[in-house]
Amino acid sequence: MTSDADLPLTSLAARAVSTSPVAAVPATFLASPRSRSGNRLMALDRRVFDAVAAQHWPGADALLPRLSRAANHGRLWFGVAAALAAARRPRARRAAVRGVASLALASATINTVGKRTVRRARPVLDTVPMVRRLKRQPITTSFPSGHAASAAAFAAGVALESPRLGAAVAPLAGAVALSRVYTGVHFPSDVLVGAALGAGAAFAVRGLVPTRDQLPPPGRPRAEAPALPGGRGLVVVVNSGARTSGRVHDLLDALPHAEVVTCAPDDLPDELEKAAARARALGVCGGDGTVNAAAAAALRHGVPLAVLPGGTLNHFAYDLGVEEAGDLARAVETGDAIAVDVGRFRSAAGEGHFLNTFSLGVHPELVRERERWSHRIGGWPAGVLAAARVLRSDQQPLHAEIGGSRRPLWLLFAGNCLYNRLGPTPARRFDLADGLLDVRVVHGGRRPGARLLAAALTAPVERSPVQTAVRPSRLRLSGLAPGTKVAHDGELSDAEGDLVLDKLPEALTVYRPPQPS
Repeated sequence: MTSDADLPLTSLAARAVSTSPVAAVPATFLASPRSRSGNRLMALDRRVFDAVAAQHWPGADALLPRLSRAANHGRLWFGVAAALAAARRPRARRAAVRGVASLALASATINTVGKRTVRRARPVLDTVPMVRRLKRQPITTSFPSGHAASAAAFAAGVALESPRLGAAVAPLAGAVALSRVYTGVHFPSDVLVGAALGAGAAFAVRGLVPTRDQLPPPGRPRAEAPALPGGRGLVVVVNSGARTSGRVHDLLDALPHAEVVTCAPDDLPDELEKAAARARALGVCGGDGTVNAAAAAALRHGVPLAVLPGGTLNHFAYDLGVEEAGDLARAVETGDAIAVDVGRFRSAAGEGHFLNTFSLGVHPELVRERERWSHRIGGWPAGVLAAARVLRSDQQPLHAEIGGSRRPLWLLFAGNCLYNRLGPTPARRFDLADGLLDVRVVHGGRRPGARLLAAALTAPVERSPVQTAVRPSRLRLSGLAPGTKVAHDGELSDAEGDLVLDKLPEALTVYRPPQPS
């Protein structure tokens, strides 16, 4: 990703043997008068370069040239990003994405502006030992250093998302920056300015896409919940079929007195009921569907809920600010909790609750297809396959009466509280007790795939030819055919006749990590 293209060392012999001090001076400086301070800076730059060239650190002659080559075109940083993403930790994945985005912006800036603005020649290699010179020398101008910019951008981007991971990456970034002077391809000032530009790129990316700690804290003021030192009185029910159910071991390390019950998905309702009946607080580890079942049990028994993300999406846990076992452990031990709204749906076929989303139309069919394939090929591939199969099938729009008018629709999405994102799909909620339903309807008509895509790529407006968005506290639909499928938090149920969506305001108490003041 850097702009330093390489050329064989032999083709640069003329430059390497030249002893003229003019070779190390930028052409732009030769063409214009230079101040005394400029002369001093250039002389200092050269003295530092020569001092580094005279150093012989143990192992550096073998390590730093290899490290410098590994960072060509960002290959080293892409490898680090892949390793972070493979950790399957939400914060690590976000850090990897932010690091790569920062690197891309820094590289684009260096390539299009930096090196074309100040056309500084590369250093003369006279004082650099042959053993540490790169076999293929860069042919681009020297100022600023693209390698240093990329290294600093990636490390700063990672650190802005996760200071702990940033501290782990920083020494590697510093070594890459040092290697550019140590191998003789850059002056120290090239590296310093490049690193500054890289760090600036990381902050520019954060200005466009804020980090989690910049977003408003979710939920409302705290609710009363028992503080459970060491997890004493907490019973955690674990869905053994959850994608990352092993996270409960990290929770037990932090809360050794918590009781853990692991069960198969079919036994989950019974185990949740038994756990809620004897616990001071009910814990759950699983996906959004498992959390939905736990919330229903907690409501019935009047106990607070502790949610440890263990599924694929984990919308509710992440909106609470719970990403790791440590986040939840701190909240449980200190008794930090909030009261959140619970969505409710009722029809002649029965009733249910939702913490995240409710939908009818093509989405329940997509959920059914995804569940059919997820055990074979994994959650994300199954979601892509399900979308392709549903949109290519001979689907007919659902007909329902809304506000006294019967109309066709491809999708009705209702979020529990306001979601902040373009399109009809959920993203993030900053207030989990606003008393509102975030309702978005994609109108029926030809080409459902095009309509759904248009809705996803445009902002939800009050009314348009493609979609309608409203924010009621209660919604009533009529005329649903028997057996109409609805999806709530990733689970499927039936509805028929009149369907009412409403809210149970601040009905559920949930543990949430302490928020920074």
